Amino acid sequence: MNIREQLKGTGVAIVTPFKENESVDFESLGKLIDFIIDNGVEYVVTLGTTGETPTLDKQEKLDIINFTFEKINGRVPVVVGIGGNNTKEVMEQVQTYPLEKATAILSACPYYSKPSQEGIYQHYKLIAEASSKPVILYNVPGRTGRNMEASTTLRLAHEVANIAGIKEAGNNISQCIQILKDRPENFLVVSGDDDLVLPEIACGIDGVISVIANCYPKQFSDMVRAGLKFDFVTAKKLNDPLLEVYNLLFSENNPAGVKAFLSARGLIKNITRLPVTPLSNDVYQKVADHVKNNS
Repeated sequence: MNIREQLKGTGVAIVTPFKENESVDFESLGKLIDFIIDNGVEYVVTLGTTGETPTLDKQEKLDIINFTFEKINGRVPVVVGIGGNNTKEVMEQVQTYPLEKATAILSACPYYSKPSQEGIYQHYKLIAEASSKPVILYNVPGRTGRNMEASTTLRLAHEVANIAGIKEAGNNISQCIQILKDRPENFLVVSGDDDLVLPEIACGIDGVISVIANCYPKQFSDMVRAGLKFDFVTAKKLNDPLLEVYNLLFSENNPAGVKAFLSARGLIKNITRLPVTPLSNDVYQKVADHVKNNS
């Protein structure tokens, strides 16, 4: 089975719960993993940016990877986030991290450095050659400061054997359509924009790596499955009640928004690591009211 078949549907960019002392709350992480799998998501993505990865040290990352594999125990595929703007360091990580049970690597486009399109291409080419696991590109210009153009994505898709797909979070449906038009047959294309998933499915996208599926895994993954079956009437009915959630999730910061929803639902503590701070009191109250009135 190729990656496009394995990772079709809804993946969850899972948060990292913290205790009051800001250490990793593995008990809550285990409960959250069970919650999202029991409610129908197709796979889990650990150590994405939603997991506050830039604030985790190396040992914490290794512990989270091992814990996640052990807790999931083969129930669904696991994708591991390994990215950065130091190409040699990313290459070293994909070669030394415990990835035997991983289905693929998700690697964010280099941030801050703002490399040229050629720089982006060479960065990913070396990572793919170093990795024993298929590599999924991750274009998120709102965070990295540089858009990976469709031409670069397609060049990597056609020229580098171990590049297996892309999480496209450019908030740009036109760019997404261009990738879908010219991608290789088995090249996975998933959305990274929860609020655009439904129209992007209509354009031919394979699914999503989602934030909202942390806190609304059943409703959201049901919507995605309905869309992938071309049942857009059902998909719209499931998506419409989530519109307010999309707005609240990203009103101040991700993952502050999703952690607020998870806290209001009693699944984790509402704790983040600096420089991310929890939602302001007035926005948190809107989240809590939404959860209370729509439970």
